[in-house]
Amino acid sequence: MQILTQSLREKLLANGLQQQPLRGTAREIDFTPVVKLFTPDAGATWLLTEMDPDDPDVAFGLCDLGLGCPEMGNVSLSELSVLRGPLGLTVERDLHFEADKPLSVFAGEARRLGRIRV
Repeated sequence: MQILTQSLREKLLANGLQQQPLRGTAREIDFTPVVKLFTPDAGATWLLTEMDPDDPDVAFGLCDLGLGCPEMGNVSLSELSVLRGPLGLTVERDLHFEADKPLSVFAGEARRLGRIRV
């Protein structure tokens, strides 16, 4: 399975284009996550909202490596596509994920709980 479909890439890129002139300002957009990625054997989760239009290998979202300190930041999609957990399993896309709140709400909950809860 591809880590991202073409339609997900297009949505992430559209969000990135919309966010680009606003990044670092009070007008930044608090998107709902477009996709949830996870490691079935390592406890890591990524909720991605946008893709960098200047470098489409870089996505932005809430990243939880399963160490108790989730944070918002950038992640390399090419690195995720080759990542393997302890049992050799690859990163997967949650096919049933539908975000019901903006990323900031997921981030606040994750900070309180020490993990992303979906």
